[in-house]
Amino acid sequence: MSDMITADLVDLDLSADTKEAAARALAERMVALGRVTDLEGFLADVAAREAQMPTGLDGGIGIPHCRSAHVTEPTLAFGRSAAGIDFGAPDGPADLIFLIAAPAGADDAHLTILSALARQLMNSEFTDALRSADDAGTAAALIRGDETPAPAAGTATAASASQ
Repeated sequence: MSDMITADLVDLDLSADTKEAAARALAERMVALGRVTDLEGFLADVAAREAQMPTGLDGGIGIPHCRSAHVTEPTLAFGRSAAGIDFGAPDGPADLIFLIAAPAGADDAHLTILSALARQLMNSEFTDALRSADDAGTAAALIRGDETPAPAAGTATAASASQ
């Protein structure tokens, strides 16, 4: 996922209150970088995919995604929502939202991004690190795998501080 996500594709203060608004906010970042050529066309493709089946996962995660003729290269955008956004997960709203955009016909790229992300999301240290990331560059590096979340580092520090 090395060049699929950069700091410019991260919004740590996503203020959207619906999944459509969240997709729009993240897609606008893709448009600004030239990775999506038609915002409305791309959002229509995201909505069509979302209509097939909700993209919310347990653990506060939303992964709207699609293949679209309006995507120039496989791209991943990330948003963090303090309020949470309903993506249809059984356990409630998502605070970690990943918008995956793949070019039409790029089945391999689409599935590669989804599977790599799904593996990372099963690691609570990874999701905890995303929830506490202080800046977009750090979040992007975590998602790319350039940085690894420190196992229980915050816990050890907190325990030391209280003694």
